[in-house]
Amino acid sequence: MPNFNKCYLMGNLTRDIELRHTSGNQAVANLGLAINRRWKSADGQDREEVTYVDCEAWGRTAETLAKYLQKGRPVFIEGRLKLDTWEDKEGKKQSKIRVVVEGFQFIDSRPGGGGGGGGQATSYEGHDEPRYESDAPRGGSRGGGGGRAPSAPPASDIDVPF
Repeated sequence: MPNFNKCYLMGNLTRDIELRHTSGNQAVANLGLAINRRWKSADGQDREEVTYVDCEAWGRTAETLAKYLQKGRPVFIEGRLKLDTWEDKEGKKQSKIRVVVEGFQFIDSRPGGGGGGGGQATSYEGHDEPRYESDAPRGGSRGGGGGRAPSAPPASDIDVPF
Protein backbone atom coordinates (compact mmCIF):
# COMPACT_ATOMS: atom_id res chain seq x y z
CA MET A 1 0.00 0.00 0.00
CA PRO A 2 1.45 3.42 -0.94
CA ASN A 3 2.14 6.02 1.72
CA PHE A 4 1.70 9.78 1.61
CA ASN A 5 3.06 12.31 4.10
CA LYS A 6 2.49 15.96 3.18
CA CYS A 7 1.15 18.93 5.11
CA TYR A 8 0.48 22.58 4.36
CA LEU A 9 0.41 25.14 7.15
CA MET A 10 0.00 28.90 7.27
CA GLY A 11 0.52 30.77 10.49
CA ASN A 12 2.67 33.25 12.38
CA LEU A 13 6.09 32.55 13.83
CA THR A 14 5.91 32.22 17.62
CA ARG A 15 9.59 33.09 18.12
CA ASP A 16 12.65 34.16 16.18
CA ILE A 17 14.10 31.32 14.14
CA GLU A 18 16.94 29.45 15.83
CA LEU A 19 19.64 28.69 13.25
CA ARG A 20 22.39 26.19 14.13
CA HIS A 21 24.88 24.09 12.20
CA THR A 22 25.60 20.39 12.60
CA SER A 23 29.15 19.10 13.07
CA GLY A 24 29.19 18.60 9.29
CA ASN A 25 28.33 22.32 8.85
CA GLN A 26 24.77 21.57 7.67
CA ALA A 27 22.38 24.42 8.59
CA VAL A 28 19.30 23.48 10.63
CA ALA A 29 16.60 25.91 11.75
CA ASN A 30 13.97 25.40 14.44
CA LEU A 31 10.81 27.47 14.25
CA GLY A 32 7.39 27.52 15.85
CA LEU A 33 4.11 28.35 14.12
CA ALA A 34 0.85 29.50 15.68
CA ILE A 35 -2.15 28.65 13.51
CA ASN A 36 -5.46 30.31 14.40
CA ARG A 37 -8.87 28.82 13.73
CA ARG A 38 -11.93 31.05 14.04
CA TRP A 39 -15.60 30.03 13.90
CA LYS A 40 -19.04 30.91 15.21
CA SER A 41 -20.53 28.65 17.87
CA ALA A 42 -24.09 27.35 17.71
CA ASP A 43 -25.18 30.27 19.91
CA GLY A 44 -23.60 32.80 17.52
CA GLN A 45 -20.53 33.68 19.58
CA ASP A 46 -17.16 34.13 17.88
CA ARG A 47 -14.72 31.41 18.94
CA GLU A 48 -11.02 30.93 18.35
CA GLU A 49 -8.45 28.25 19.03
CA VAL A 50 -4.71 28.27 18.40
CA THR A 51 -2.60 25.27 17.40
CA TYR A 52 1.15 25.47 17.98
CA VAL A 53 3.40 23.47 15.66
CA ASP A 54 7.18 23.00 15.88
CA CYS A 55 9.02 22.84 12.55
CA GLU A 56 12.56 22.22 11.36
CA ALA A 57 14.24 23.23 8.12
CA TRP A 58 17.57 22.14 6.67
CA GLY A 59 20.26 23.56 4.38
CA ARG A 60 19.53 26.61 2.25
CA THR A 61 15.88 26.48 3.28
CA ALA A 62 16.94 26.96 6.92
CA GLU A 63 19.30 29.80 6.05
CA THR A 64 16.73 31.62 3.90
CA LEU A 65 13.98 31.35 6.54
CA ALA A 66 16.32 32.61 9.28
CA LYS A 67 17.53 35.50 7.11
CA TYR A 68 14.13 36.93 6.16
CA LEU A 69 11.65 36.01 8.93
CA GLN A 70 11.28 36.98 12.58
CA LYS A 71 8.78 36.41 15.40
CA GLY A 72 5.23 37.38 14.45
CA ARG A 73 5.69 37.13 10.68
CA PRO A 74 3.26 34.97 8.70
CA VAL A 75 4.59 32.19 6.50
CA PHE A 76 3.12 29.38 4.41
CA ILE A 77 4.93 26.08 4.87
CA GLU A 78 4.87 22.87 2.86
CA GLY A 79 6.42 19.87 4.56
CA ARG A 80 6.11 16.40 5.99
CA LEU A 81 5.38 15.07 9.46
CA LYS A 82 8.20 13.51 11.47
CA LEU A 83 8.03 11.76 14.85
CA ASP A 84 10.92 12.50 17.23
CA THR A 85 11.37 10.11 20.17
CA TRP A 86 13.76 10.28 23.14
CA GLU A 87 14.12 9.35 26.79
CA ASP A 88 13.89 12.09 29.42
CA LYS A 89 16.11 12.36 32.52
CA GLU A 90 13.85 9.95 34.42
CA GLY A 91 14.10 7.36 31.63
CA LYS A 92 10.53 7.89 30.39
CA LYS A 93 9.97 7.67 26.65
CA GLN A 94 8.88 10.96 25.12
CA SER A 95 7.75 11.78 21.61
CA LYS A 96 6.77 14.80 19.58
CA ILE A 97 5.45 15.32 16.05
CA ARG A 98 7.09 18.10 14.08
CA VAL A 99 7.01 19.31 10.49
CA VAL A 100 10.11 19.10 8.31
CA VAL A 101 9.93 22.10 5.96
CA GLU A 102 10.32 21.20 2.29
CA GLY A 103 9.16 24.52 0.82
CA PHE A 104 7.66 27.83 1.93
CA GLN A 105 6.18 31.13 0.79
CA PHE A 106 6.67 34.55 2.31
CA ILE A 107 3.20 35.93 3.04
CA ASP A 108 3.23 39.62 3.91
CA SER A 109 5.17 42.80 3.27
CA ARG A 110 4.89 44.43 6.67
CA PRO A 111 7.94 44.26 8.96
CA GLY A 112 5.76 43.89 12.07
CA GLY A 113 3.69 41.01 10.70
CA GLY A 114 -0.06 41.16 10.24
CA GLY A 115 -1.81 40.06 7.10
CA GLY A 116 -3.59 41.98 4.44
CA GLY A 117 -2.35 43.90 1.49
CA GLY A 118 -2.18 42.79 -2.09
CA GLY A 119 0.63 41.86 -4.44
CA GLN A 120 2.92 38.90 -4.90
CA ALA A 121 4.20 36.04 -2.72
CA THR A 122 7.73 34.69 -2.97
CA SER A 123 8.16 30.94 -2.74
CA TYR A 124 11.07 28.60 -2.22
CA GLU A 125 11.35 24.84 -2.38
CA GLY A 126 14.40 23.51 -0.61
CA HIS A 127 15.85 20.07 -1.10
CA ASP A 128 18.85 20.27 1.22
CA GLU A 129 17.43 18.42 4.22
CA PRO A 130 19.31 15.23 4.96
CA ARG A 131 17.95 12.19 3.15
CA TYR A 132 17.72 8.90 4.94
CA GLU A 133 17.09 5.50 3.39
CA SER A 134 13.34 5.80 4.01
CA ASP A 135 13.30 9.27 2.43
CA ALA A 136 14.86 8.26 -0.88
CA PRO A 137 12.60 9.06 -3.82
CA ARG A 138 11.05 6.04 -5.49
CA GLY A 139 10.91 6.41 -9.26
CA GLY A 140 11.17 9.92 -10.62
CA SER A 141 12.29 13.11 -9.03
CA ARG A 142 10.70 16.27 -7.90
CA GLY A 143 11.40 19.26 -10.08
CA GLY A 144 12.14 22.72 -8.86
CA GLY A 145 14.62 24.31 -6.52
CA GLY A 146 17.45 21.81 -6.53
CA GLY A 147 18.79 23.47 -3.40
CA ARG A 148 19.21 26.96 -4.83
CA ALA A 149 17.60 29.77 -2.91
CA PRO A 150 16.03 32.53 -4.96
CA SER A 151 17.26 36.06 -4.63
CA ALA A 152 14.49 36.82 -2.18
CA PRO A 153 13.73 40.51 -1.85
CA PRO A 154 13.76 42.06 1.60
CA ALA A 155 10.51 41.23 3.39
CA SER A 156 9.43 44.88 3.11
CA ASP A 157 9.36 44.51 -0.73
CA ILE A 158 7.13 41.42 -0.84
CA ASP A 159 3.42 41.73 -1.59
CA VAL A 160 0.64 39.18 -1.41
CA PRO A 161 -1.68 38.16 -4.28
CA PHE A 162 -4.86 38.05 -2.16
